[in-house]
Amino acid sequence: MKSDYLGILSSIKKDINDSSKSQEDSISLIIVTKSQSIDDIRKVIDIGYKNFGENYVDEGIEKINSFNDESLEWHFIGKIQSNKIKKICKNFDWVQTISSLKHARALNKACLETSKKINICIQINIDREISKSGIMIEDLDDFIKNISTFDRLVIRGLMAIPSKINALKENINSYKILKTEYDRLRDKYKYFDTLSIGMSNDYKIAIDNGSNMIRIGSLIFGERK
Repeated sequence: MKSDYLGILSSIKKDINDSSKSQEDSISLIIVTKSQSIDDIRKVIDIGYKNFGENYVDEGIEKINSFNDESLEWHFIGKIQSNKIKKICKNFDWVQTISSLKHARALNKACLETSKKINICIQINIDREISKSGIMIEDLDDFIKNISTFDRLVIRGLMAIPSKINALKENINSYKILKTEYDRLRDKYKYFDTLSIGMSNDYKIAIDNGSNMIRIGSLIFGERK
């Protein structure tokens, strides 16, 4: 945990509040706790933060069980593995990385078996990077049509990880495309309310371009070891 984490969180909160004044939507902060200790996460919980993101299923479940606090909201933001889907269903409130019809069907089945509904975001590979998961943006309408029949999945919106190179160059084109698609889909589907873009390196660019959910870890905790 960075020694100045309180100041960093305060700065992020100010950026969120300043942007929320000019946006129609309020902006949610998901604190990414991958590789972080229970003690450091507890410090953040103790000052009022409730929404957390985990990349790895088993590591996330250990933390969820350790806190055993129903007021906390847990987002799965990692790559989905078929053999972990039942665990994801049981333990997480959101899945932000849906980009496979097979995984969506399996998650819906697991939720049906446990009488649960789960919030999901559809992951977009906005910059067509081979190293990243996500569907191509031109396939979005067909994908939504295909998964809309899964009544245990509550489709909340879109998630993406724009290229770090674009962020460094302050190239906002990908962010603008995502916002345009989000606005179009929100007009079409009233349940669409989430545009999850922006991490430690680009959250200011993201919220300036309409993101209403940001996912920040290393800026708060320091680089992962």
